[in-house]
Amino acid sequence: MDHSVNLARRNLLGASLAATGLSGAGSLLSVEAFAQDKAKVNMQLGWISGGNQIGEVVAKRLGFYEQEGIDFAIQPGGPAIDGVAIVASGRWEVGQVSSSPSNMLAVSQDLPIKVFATGLQQHPYTFFSLKKNPINTPQDMVGKKIGIQSTGMVLLRALLAKNKINEKDLTIIPIGNDLTPLLTGQVDVATGWQTNTSALKPFGADRVDLRLWDTGVRLYALPYYATLDTLQKKPEVLQKFLRATTRGWAYANKNRDQSVEHLMKEYPSLNQADERVALDSLMSYAFNQQTQANGWGAMDRTVWQDQINLYAELGQFTKRVPKVDEVMTLDVLNATRDFRLKAFSA
Repeated sequence: MDHSVNLARRNLLGASLAATGLSGAGSLLSVEAFAQDKAKVNMQLGWISGGNQIGEVVAKRLGFYEQEGIDFAIQPGGPAIDGVAIVASGRWEVGQVSSSPSNMLAVSQDLPIKVFATGLQQHPYTFFSLKKNPINTPQDMVGKKIGIQSTGMVLLRALLAKNKINEKDLTIIPIGNDLTPLLTGQVDVATGWQTNTSALKPFGADRVDLRLWDTGVRLYALPYYATLDTLQKKPEVLQKFLRATTRGWAYANKNRDQSVEHLMKEYPSLNQADERVALDSLMSYAFNQQTQANGWGAMDRTVWQDQINLYAELGQFTKRVPKVDEVMTLDVLNATRDFRLKAFSA
């Protein structure tokens, strides 16, 4: 809303109240509150918008954000967009990255951000192989050709460090997001998200999965973060955002066909059949025993501390090792706990 128009309207209302003898402080405060616009929450992604945002899409389309007084929008990312830096600069209110190490590394470089919730309870990053040459354990990778994206190298090194395997005992081959090199035999292992079911379709029943989480490397996926300033000065806005987002994810979990229809209306270029299959996989990571006990979006401080310890051991923090309370906070989760538990059980 234009500030001058807003101010003029308040002055006019104030004059009217004065004329009727109702211009006390309480009345002026109520006019001020009435005139305020909805709180804006732009969520900056680190990637192009898609199925990972189904909870937010549902919450937006069904009016959950509006009911909380939130004017919500998703800001897509991409290869040339540093989403964390954009949010840290104060341009947008909330951000989301694909993997929790991005938040830890940003904080270690003194960017003023902190995670306040997480979308997925376990990271879907997986090492895929074929039954004719299966990789069932980290030790099975020794002597094998590992196809991996450049962004996944830090995850592979975490796995190797956790399982005391020398990187020199593997042959590492850079690949893109296409998993064809595994089908053609160029690599013995290809990496990606287990929730990317469309890319995994060609493998059928011949696929063997080794999840990063199961190798002992416990990372979060789709964490939500905000600046320290927003967390301190606008905690109620983040609480409203989290309540509405919780409702969106809870609805999507229980109404999957309808939710994919909402997703297609928002992003028509997606494949509806593929997104419906992917949703089943995604929800298995978003809802588990942790969310049953603590509600959607819950986090474990110990999991964060383990991540920090592992990445410190790998020498990933070039400036300093961040403290766990610098990286994450449970304040917003604690303030919305009862609501989130009811949304899960409703």
